[in-house]
Amino acid sequence: MSIPTLIPAGASPAEAPELCCVPSQGEQILQPEDAELLAMRFKALADPNRLRILSIVSASKSAETCVCDLSEPLDLKQPTVSHHLKILVDAGILHREKRGVWAYFSVVPGALESLGSSLVAKK
Repeated sequence: MSIPTLIPAGASPAEAPELCCVPSQGEQILQPEDAELLAMRFKALADPNRLRILSIVSASKSAETCVCDLSEPLDLKQPTVSHHLKILVDAGILHREKRGVWAYFSVVPGALESLGSSLVAKK
């Protein structure tokens, strides 16, 4: 389906069918695989607790947060925090690094920027 455009002022009726609709360009259309990945990432962010986790990790001075530091500010039990973290890691938004008995989480470089740029129309 193409997106309708306005017919320029002064265009003759004979030109109208050609000017009526501009076909979509192939590289501008979101491909099914890309749509699936984006949907998974946006779905991962569509939870208040996960947004708070992302906020806490992003605001960290060291650019990373230990899993042990998330339960209290979120007022959630450890298994629930781990569940939310797994979803964010699986979506490619957070990176997990195991150090001894603890796991540290950081934002994947460029992950949030790529989500934002996916919403901008490409010209």
